[in-house]
Amino acid sequence: MPYTTLAWGSPFVGLLLTIATAPLAVPGIWGRHYGKLVAFWALAFVAPDVLHEGVGAAAGRLLDMGLNTYLPFVLLLGALFVITGGLRIRGAPHGTPGVNTALLAISTAVSSCIGTPGASMLMLRPLVRANRHRARTGHIYVFFIFLVCNIGGALTPLGNPPLFLGYLRGVPFFWPVTHLFVPTLTLAGAVLAVFYAVDRAIYRDPRKDGEILPEIEKLSIDGGVNLLLLLGAAITMMLRTFWSLPGALDLFGIPWSFDDILADALFILLGVLSLKLTHKATRQENAFVWTPIIEISILFAAIFVALIPVDAIMAAGQAGPGHALFNAMFDQGRPVVPLFYLLPGLLSSVLDNAPAYLVFFGLAGDDARLLTGPLALTLAAISAGASYFGAMTYIGNAPNLMVKSIVESYGVKMPNFFAYIAWSGLCLLPLLLAAMALFFR
Repeated sequence: MPYTTLAWGSPFVGLLLTIATAPLAVPGIWGRHYGKLVAFWALAFVAPDVLHEGVGAAAGRLLDMGLNTYLPFVLLLGALFVITGGLRIRGAPHGTPGVNTALLAISTAVSSCIGTPGASMLMLRPLVRANRHRARTGHIYVFFIFLVCNIGGALTPLGNPPLFLGYLRGVPFFWPVTHLFVPTLTLAGAVLAVFYAVDRAIYRDPRKDGEILPEIEKLSIDGGVNLLLLLGAAITMMLRTFWSLPGALDLFGIPWSFDDILADALFILLGVLSLKLTHKATRQENAFVWTPIIEISILFAAIFVALIPVDAIMAAGQAGPGHALFNAMFDQGRPVVPLFYLLPGLLSSVLDNAPAYLVFFGLAGDDARLLTGPLALTLAAISAGASYFGAMTYIGNAPNLMVKSIVESYGVKMPNFFAYIAWSGLCLLPLLLAAMALFFR
């Protein structure tokens, strides 16, 4: 193995800490120079790797990562971002506790169908309009982050980026829903029950809580063609589950499978069709801009580059430099399942959940057949921890901060960073631990 010490993982740790802290500590510098900051950490791995292994070996690893992990990941996110940006739900009922609970439940279900970023952008504005007559609404969007930005995406590779990365590594498309449906439904139901109790306690007679607009816009959907394109994205994702295109294109010694080439091309086509077939006015009303997907593309390029040595170290198990962590996570060769739930969850709480998933996927063996077979409970724990715990802080998952920013643009007062943690620690963490006790022992 080329990476014989844990020092090779330093750029990855430095990168994730920068992503977690810089937007809060130095927002101005981060906003203008985030590309340079993350590129520094990517180069902090690439430069020593070239010196240590040579240009050919280092370039081969980068090309393999780019073709087989980064490109399909970014193209899927980009297609979903463009397609959902062309959908707009008009109208909303009055936001009573019962109505809000129903809207959150529907939005949570939508997350696994179109992804947490897409569901967040699609369903947030109707919820804001439904509660425009209420004075205290910040808690509603805290629970929206819990459910729609995180928990709801745990059932399909379309739902949450970590699950898509698992899919790229060989986890079947329907594996998450068959193994996480009951835990996710139980957790979501419990969170919705807590929300209803909280919202009921805060709710006041709307006539005393603010002006009620006399007319509510009729419920309708603009950009309905994008619903068909979303179905196309789902079918594209499922193609390799039911039908495989044999063979691969050899690029400088790196195989690029025809399955991946076809899926990548279809994602591009679906995005282009959405741009062509959606009225510009719909995107303008959605305040559609390219900035979020550009930022995500840049950040994940650096993340995947810096993750190369960490992946190799974890996959080496007891034979590699990560043997101490490996020994702590295993008991007589068997994974300690609660730790494979808690530790990815802890990492997802303060950093991004996609690399957290990859790290522990590698630690558990980096073998989809093993992890979906004899070690299925371990993979379920990793998937759940990475998907659920991203709700613990604003920086745990990318849609969290997007929701906060959009809601505040409507004049709603949202909890600050630490107040949000107080909400999640009180209302969510006990339920996450209860889920571990029930399902991941």
